[in-house]
Amino acid sequence: MTILALDIGATKIAVGVVGNDGMTQEVGRIQVPATGVWEACQELLLSVAGDDDVPIIGIGTAGPVDAPSGSLSPLNIPEWSSGFPIVSAVKELFPSASVRFAIDGVCLALAERHFGAARQTPDALAMTVSSGIGGGVIVGGMVAVGHTGNAGHIGHIVVPGSMDPCACGGVGCVEAVASGPSSVRWAQGRGWTGTTGIELAEDALHGDRIAKAALRRAGIALGQAISSAAALLDVDLVVVGGGFAQAGEPLWRPMQESLGAHARIGFLKDLKVVPSELQDRATLIGAGLLTALSAPA
Repeated sequence: MTILALDIGATKIAVGVVGNDGMTQEVGRIQVPATGVWEACQELLLSVAGDDDVPIIGIGTAGPVDAPSGSLSPLNIPEWSSGFPIVSAVKELFPSASVRFAIDGVCLALAERHFGAARQTPDALAMTVSSGIGGGVIVGGMVAVGHTGNAGHIGHIVVPGSMDPCACGGVGCVEAVASGPSSVRWAQGRGWTGTTGIELAEDALHGDRIAKAALRRAGIALGQAISSAAALLDVDLVVVGGGFAQAGEPLWRPMQESLGAHARIGFLKDLKVVPSELQDRATLIGAGLLTALSAPA
């Protein structure tokens, strides 16, 4: 018997096996293809499952999602942007399996609550800053889901003064300002010649003026969004993971300075913002934890 976890991100698909302790170990990973996304996902799931019985599968995915219908409409996967019925597709592949499904932010929060930096903190916000910006909310030790399954989507908090267009159709979202691709586009528009968030972070660390300005802009926006969310939710811990969040001091220093300027109301005096201990494994681990909420069909 094999219990599987599936993580569908904006740029990668990962499958893991859930252990008896609830921790998920990644077994396979592929890049999200331009077309044939489900076919690639299906092949990866089948290759990991092999001939084993699969009674339970947990799915964590980039959003938005429609949890009641079991579908997703990820902004960064064009082939699925109008909706894809992921739960029914997985059920067709594994007819006897019980399938649990949540947005990546909910999975992040579950993972941080059980295995990460929020283990001892009942009120917290978990975030990922990568090709997109997402989040999940922990209140009273419980992870908020929301009526459509999209609770905690901090990437679409609006940054003061920004009119940058967002893939969601709005303007000024923190995802449109502070994600890796958004920061790369901003830097390229000012003469920087690199192509990836990794290059941008490296150049900022080495003193490139434009790269440093791009990360400072992103850090300030993140601090503004976190301050707003923390005041709304009354949390005392924010855990930040994701590939772009690993950009180091050029991103974290302005983020902390922005927090210092905005998170000043008295009940936020003990607010801490820390890097994730789980890094890019958090969504997959959280997807695995979803399986604990389900019994075999």
